[in-house]
Amino acid sequence: MTETFARRLTGVAGIAAAAAFIVEVPLYFVYSGPPPDANVLSRLLIGIVALVCLVVFVTALRELVKRVSPAYEWAGSVAFAAGLVYATVTLVSSGLEAGAVIAVDHPVDPTITVSGTYILYGSISRLLLALFLATVGFLVSRTELLPRWTGRSAYVLAGVNLAFVPSLFFGNVPAHFYAANGWGTTALMGAFLSYWLLAFGISAYRSGTRPALVRSAVTEL
Repeated sequence: MTETFARRLTGVAGIAAAAAFIVEVPLYFVYSGPPPDANVLSRLLIGIVALVCLVVFVTALRELVKRVSPAYEWAGSVAFAAGLVYATVTLVSSGLEAGAVIAVDHPVDPTITVSGTYILYGSISRLLLALFLATVGFLVSRTELLPRWTGRSAYVLAGVNLAFVPSLFFGNVPAHFYAANGWGTTALMGAFLSYWLLAFGISAYRSGTRPALVRSAVTEL
């Protein structure tokens, strides 16, 4: 895999994952009560597609780091592992929600009834994403992989995710902002990740059209 291809694949996968997440998140707010099965299964399917794209994104990012700065391959592997585990945890959560909805003959709200997903979507995911984002921020700052704002924004978002790790102590009401399965802990953090991935993906793809110039461009920012 060449550096140019790695940049473009990272960009395309990041943009695709972001687009799917951006479509998925609003579907959680369409209904005030238990949503119909079609709504739940649709948003879970879109989320599964997004997570598969995310796996491609973290894999391509690791390969890009290997091409640009082999000395930091270890950090690329940490980012890859954190991103892969996050995707796996979220896929398991999606499977639990889908199973609960398919198994009953009446509408249920799986964000409440499937208690096993509370900290999978919440504290566990927040900690894994904090590790992933902090590592990406470190990589960008040390290797000048992409413009500096991508690294700085990753650090900021990592800090925000860390702030939601203790949310498991604050109940299980989705309507509450800071709860184990609250809208701030899950949906808002998902939205932040979506738009960060979109911006990062666009930056990575654009850098693939001029890889020889990217480092000099970075130093000017």
